[in-house]
Amino acid sequence: MDEETSTKNGLTNKTFLEEVNFPEPGIINLDMIKSAYLEEGQRGETRRLHQLEPVVLERITTMRLEFKNILRIDHLWVLPNLTKLCLNCNKIEVIEHIGMLTALKELNLSFNYITKIENLETLVNLEVLSLFSNRITKIENLETLDKLVILSIGNNLIEVLDGIDRLRFVKSLRVLNLEGNPIAKLPDFPLSQYVTAILQQLNYYEYVYIKDEMREAAQKRFYRELREIEGKQEKEIHARETKARELAEAERLSSSFVEHLDGHQLYETMWRGDNDGKALMLIGPVAQELAEEYENDVFELTQKIYKLGLERFSERDAEIKDFMGSLREGQQELQTLGQQHIEEFMQFRDKIFEEASSTLRELEAGDEDAPEHLQLCEAMDALNAQFDDALNEMWQNLMAQELHLHEAVEETTLNFERRITRLMASFIEEAQIYFLQLRDVCEHFADNMTDAVSRFISHKLALQDLDAVPQELRMCIDDRESLLRIVGDMKATQISRIEEREDRMATRSKEFINSYVEKLSKDEMKRHRAKILEINSFMEMMTKAMANLPEEIHSELFLDER
Repeated sequence: MDEETSTKNGLTNKTFLEEVNFPEPGIINLDMIKSAYLEEGQRGETRRLHQLEPVVLERITTMRLEFKNILRIDHLWVLPNLTKLCLNCNKIEVIEHIGMLTALKELNLSFNYITKIENLETLVNLEVLSLFSNRITKIENLETLDKLVILSIGNNLIEVLDGIDRLRFVKSLRVLNLEGNPIAKLPDFPLSQYVTAILQQLNYYEYVYIKDEMREAAQKRFYRELREIEGKQEKEIHARETKARELAEAERLSSSFVEHLDGHQLYETMWRGDNDGKALMLIGPVAQELAEEYENDVFELTQKIYKLGLERFSERDAEIKDFMGSLREGQQELQTLGQQHIEEFMQFRDKIFEEASSTLRELEAGDEDAPEHLQLCEAMDALNAQFDDALNEMWQNLMAQELHLHEAVEETTLNFERRITRLMASFIEEAQIYFLQLRDVCEHFADNMTDAVSRFISHKLALQDLDAVPQELRMCIDDRESLLRIVGDMKATQISRIEEREDRMATRSKEFINSYVEKLSKDEMKRHRAKILEINSFMEMMTKAMANLPEEIHSELFLDER
């Protein structure tokens, strides 16, 4: 790679960065991004035409910001479709504010002052990552980059093996470079063999192809280390898979509003902190049998709520997917139509610019007092008028399409809100029937417990065995009201837990609808405003290009004369 070649030729990180004539230190901003795009690549007439094109940030896929004396990364969120980003040869210390660039495939951060690999977890499409010649001390935070093929991290300050084995999780990795690090200079430790043995997915190390005999020798040399790493990672993979399944299931249940209803959790919650209920259970086997029957009834009803929640979740999820698909389809259709209008205008613009350039050259070359001069001026005025008319017509078409799309999205969102609200209301109404049955079960249990405790106390009284009555219930021997109070408190506590769970389901379902629709509205408003800004910026740029044409022709002819 270019940056590594520079280092091999004797140019260290410090001198390379400090000897370059940098601009003033700064932070990436919108002006820097637009300027870099307009300056990129082209030369001569191609460059001039490129700079006349509107800067549509969403269409930029490559951004080169080398040698800009950049201290901090920022504002890159305006480039959502960026696939290649070059920030090498700056003074960046922290990798930040790039997590939203999920389309990024190539990232070059070589020749900076970065000390830690971080904030790359969301760049799931990244294929090439160069961190050559920085101040990194450890390999870390790269395991989520499932598509990473090339990793260059040479000429850093890595002194330990920690982290190399974690690259085994990056199954796509084929090329790795660690040269120039302290760890590569350890006496009596062949780093290249260690890497070859541990990272069996690699094809190249330090850009040298790994032959089969080299890999076999490396695995023999580090057989014990390899087996140890494989054993640890096998356990870790199993733990990860288990945790992922648990999280996925928890998310599914949460989205269904029936989390903690798939087992006996509600029943256990009903007894939590219920000292009155626990006192009643002290009468022995009869209470235990009633409690078991009670638990089974509660479990049966919570299972019905649980299954209902999953069924209704599937219906809502299908509704949401259908809505989002229709939304994207409509946006794409109008985007394509708008692009056609722009392409047609650009063809017309090129024709007008060609005619205007020819007319302006004749005006520059002719005599102002000549009869033809007035005709040329009138011809130029006519071309300007045609250009303005075409530009205004295109603006009206684009704005009409955008307003139509915006109104259609708002109406579609409103209809979606109505449908999803009906689905949610139907689910809550059905669930409330089961919650009502849960309260009935609780009432029934309380009545049974009243009878059971009364019989227990009466039996002990008949036997004159009052010592067998639990201390917590002795107040009920001569006072039935005390028994009714204890049972009533138990019932009130447990019914309140049922109602809390019911209220939480209803509240969360409403919050889900409100937050989801609010997000849809905010996203649409943000998209709409950005599109209006883009259309108006395009208009301004085209108007400016036509207005600047006479000066450009004059400068061009002046240079030709010189």
